[in-house]
Amino acid sequence: MTRSPYELSAPAEVLARLHPRLCTYFGAVPPGHVDRGEGVFAVVGTPRRWLWPLLALFARDGVVFPVWERDVPFTVENRPARVRRGAADGREARPAVRAHRTFRFRSGDRTMVDAITAEPEGLVDHLGRRGRVSALLRTEVDADGPDAGALRLVSTRVTFRALGRGWGLPVVVAPRVTLVERFDDDADVQRVSLVLAAPLVGTLYRYEGAFRYAVVPDDAAGAAPGGGTTWSSSNRGS
Repeated sequence: MTRSPYELSAPAEVLARLHPRLCTYFGAVPPGHVDRGEGVFAVVGTPRRWLWPLLALFARDGVVFPVWERDVPFTVENRPARVRRGAADGREARPAVRAHRTFRFRSGDRTMVDAITAEPEGLVDHLGRRGRVSALLRTEVDADGPDAGALRLVSTRVTFRALGRGWGLPVVVAPRVTLVERFDDDADVQRVSLVLAAPLVGTLYRYEGAFRYAVVPDDAAGAAPGGGTTWSSSNRGS
């Protein structure tokens, strides 16, 4: 992968405002390498237990989890991949970055999986092992202010795949994903915050924490790194 999905989808003038340390994280993963990080989430999940049965449905696919815990150790691995958006329509596999975030919950380890691709309509995050939930993302980087140099991704459309096709949710009811990644020079850590919210209901799920990472040789390179994932043609990201 010579350019990452972020570099392929976001305007160059936006990415030019990124903190230098974030440029590496959101740039292309060098061939034969993988990004690995380790840190602690200050909080994960939601204290609204009435939402847990719904979250449990998405937990099966590695999207979100029915928990509310503090000080959760985690690891993250970003690996280059190619994602084919439907074998039947003849589309070529698109460059992607597949992420595995493993949370060390008190009840046991759980892994969140997603894949980022650059689509004609923009940056798309395919959530879960089967990519049944997709979010079209707007990329923002402030030049000034407290979040200067941070990357902010805001969903503008969310699609669920069900009954053999993709269903785009109306804006008035669609959940909104906001992800902020910034680099803390004083602490020498990367800080991440994700909030999933819905109109009228408010915050459905969130996590926030800090980690350090490095680009390292991929010790699994001989075992089909990243995979050649193929999803059904009905799973059109947005």
